[in-house]
Amino acid sequence: MIVRKLTFEGFRNLHPGTWEPDEGVNILYGDNAQGKTNLLEACWLFTGSRSFRGARDREMVGFTADKASLTMDFYAAGREQSATITIDNRRQVTLNGVRLPSAARLAGTFCGVVFSPAHLSLIKEGPEGRRRFIDAAYCQLRPGYVGTLAEYHKVLAQRNATLRQAADGGFTSQTEELLSLWDTTLAAAGARLTAARQHYIGRLEPLAREIYHGLSGGRESLSLQLQSPAAQPAYSPADMARCWLTALQGARLADRGAGFTTVGPHREDVEILLDGTPARVYGSQGQQRSAVLALKLAEASLLQEVTGEPPVAFLDDVMSELDVSRQDYILNHIHRWQVFITCCEPSSALRMTGGKVFAIKEGKLG
Repeated sequence: MIVRKLTFEGFRNLHPGTWEPDEGVNILYGDNAQGKTNLLEACWLFTGSRSFRGARDREMVGFTADKASLTMDFYAAGREQSATITIDNRRQVTLNGVRLPSAARLAGTFCGVVFSPAHLSLIKEGPEGRRRFIDAAYCQLRPGYVGTLAEYHKVLAQRNATLRQAADGGFTSQTEELLSLWDTTLAAAGARLTAARQHYIGRLEPLAREIYHGLSGGRESLSLQLQSPAAQPAYSPADMARCWLTALQGARLADRGAGFTTVGPHREDVEILLDGTPARVYGSQGQQRSAVLALKLAEASLLQEVTGEPPVAFLDDVMSELDVSRQDYILNHIHRWQVFITCCEPSSALRMTGGKVFAIKEGKLG
């Protein structure tokens, strides 16, 4: 995967322009709030994912603009390609001149991996971010997983709507029949979700363990565990569906009182363990940062293994937080990739040779 050229107008604080990065290392430097991360975010949107900063679409349109327009020329799947994204209240996308029904349909066409300080929330905060990480990463490997997610959440919304309506009007035999129907459908959809997550974690874990071993100098070990009643090693997808159906039926009374579905894959968690103990509880700041870096680099390695070509790596304000040995270890894993690094001073990334250095000030590339 190689970004050839990015053209932008009306995006965040960036002045309209065109950027042609190097095929190898690209260093973006400047003071804070000048637009460095905005450029990475603009490129990242072409993976089909949402903003890695959690921004809504409208928030990415500049204050004085009605809409934002992005065009990327890139190399992927053995050929030159082009995509456009137009953002007003939502994103509209074309790929090689063909209009796509949603931005998510770009998943798997252009692949990238991003790390920013905000990703420390993978460990520090609740399970939603960890689920989102696994789901987004797997979508790049298996674009059809987007549909699996959408199917589950559609049925979940229907079951929740039934619970809310019944709470207002009282539970009847008809309501119970409808909930039983949703239980069966949701359990089947949930089994597909759990099976996909378990499969992905099974492939990700050995890579992350190896990378963390290198980052820690062999002093510590990392492991991952999907926290879910349906994620048992010997379970088939059919077993998972039965497990979720039993859980939903058992939680029916609690769900009535809550007015929403209290069990299911939407409540699963991914436990990140260091030497067998939860990193979010017992890990130091340095251990937590190294664990997240290991996960992101493992994600990239798995993408390369499956797709046959390395993804683009976006490292937002990361290298300055690491000691020299950890910088060297990371750079040894991405030296053949196209890499984008943001920093305040270019000297913090000079351990990488070759490539291009770009200054950015008040949204203008130097």
